[in-house]
Amino acid sequence: MPFVFKRLGLFLMSIAALAGADKDKGAFDPGRAAAYPTRQTVGNVTIAAVPFQTDEQARPAFGKANPYKYGVLPVLIIVENDTNQTLNLEFMKVEFVGPDRTHLESIPAQEVRYLRGPNKPKVYGGPLPTGGAKIGRNKNPLNTWEIEGRAFSARMLPAGQRASGFFYFQTGMRSNSQIYLTGIREALTGKELFYFEIPLDVK
Repeated sequence: MPFVFKRLGLFLMSIAALAGADKDKGAFDPGRAAAYPTRQTVGNVTIAAVPFQTDEQARPAFGKANPYKYGVLPVLIIVENDTNQTLNLEFMKVEFVGPDRTHLESIPAQEVRYLRGPNKPKVYGGPLPTGGAKIGRNKNPLNTWEIEGRAFSARMLPAGQRASGFFYFQTGMRSNSQIYLTGIREALTGKELFYFEIPLDVK
């Protein structure tokens, strides 16, 4: 019985997070996973992974501050559950895989603001966009509510629903990179779904 109540509590918190994430701020709705070419479907679960690099991409989600200019690559993850049961996303793990097959773990959203410090963060892999960004000494562009507010937060995903949010990586975007996603389970049985490997560039 305690197990059932625990799962129910996680489910309710997840729904509250989905409904209230943008309650006090401008809403950001990325739409369906099927709208993006960088996606994969496994067992009636479709996941899209979209790297946000340009100012045009970043503006609807992050406003004037584009995290990629400061060494942080936001990757939008959209999970669509077309199965007939609830999915447990509590143990979902998302990694950035470079063209050399090196795996890079995501950075907790609450830690992104500390990456900059007095200097720009070191960048894994390829170069950042040319030019860089000049900012005031006392202003941290990564210390904005959007970084945490837009982060992926769903823990349970009911049948027929979708959830979305960002994962953050301290890296530059390179061709032939992928998102490697594991840990999605059936809530009722605990069975883990097959892993996802989603290319981040379209051939």
